[in-house]
Amino acid sequence: MSEECTHDCGSCSQDCAERQKTDFLEKPHPMSSIKKVIGVVSGKGGVGKSLVTSLLAVMMNRKGYHSAILDADLTGPSIPKAFGIKEKATGTEDALFPVTSKTGIDIMSLNLLLENDTDPVVWRGPIIAGTVKQFWTDVIWKDVDYMFVDMPPGTGDVPLTVFQSLPLDGIVVVTSPQELVSMIVAKAVNMAHMMDIPILGLVENMSYVQCPDCGKEIHVFGESHIDEIARREGLKVLGKLPIDPKIAAACDAGEIEDVKESFLEDAVAVLQTL
Repeated sequence: MSEECTHDCGSCSQDCAERQKTDFLEKPHPMSSIKKVIGVVSGKGGVGKSLVTSLLAVMMNRKGYHSAILDADLTGPSIPKAFGIKEKATGTEDALFPVTSKTGIDIMSLNLLLENDTDPVVWRGPIIAGTVKQFWTDVIWKDVDYMFVDMPPGTGDVPLTVFQSLPLDGIVVVTSPQELVSMIVAKAVNMAHMMDIPILGLVENMSYVQCPDCGKEIHVFGESHIDEIARREGLKVLGKLPIDPKIAAACDAGEIEDVKESFLEDAVAVLQTL
């Protein structure tokens, strides 16, 4: 950026990093009001990213904030199922409206637009990325304090689209205990650094199983490496979630909003400081 920069990219011919970042940002619908946007990412699939997204939205909602979830995982949308939402999203010629959960969390997901929940999304990457942008630009998000974006795993089209198109205030990286994951986490972290997106911290899912008889923590997938990864990357550990059949049952029953465990209190505390 030039020392004489006026921050008016429209009248400037310089190809600086700041210009490259702002030129891709999409404006939300004119009737939307969104204060903070948090991406929930993972380097690989199956680590519980949608679970963490749902729990963060639920916990912030309990704190008195208006939460929303933009489900950007179009080929594997599981958010409506976790919240027990069976109705479809509605709209007009000019806008779409999110569906509101029983506790007041606004949600937009592709499964809320499909005729059947099990219909496959056999789309090319550009179409998927364009649909994610439409969830931001065409949906009316009213008075949202914290929007959580549940992103697909990896570092492909859709995560890149979200990083470039949405004004992310930070991301939460979800991981699991296996040693192999440290390399995959590093990929997600490095992508965030490349895109100049703040990383709020790491959450480890499936960290342990607690014995119902003695309370001992059993590390089913081996010893946790998240503290080591956090130190190496200079990040915070925001929570460690156990393998808990009650949480899994709540998701299957569409009752994620009834889960009372406070495994993510540290993450909530960080979000409240943004």
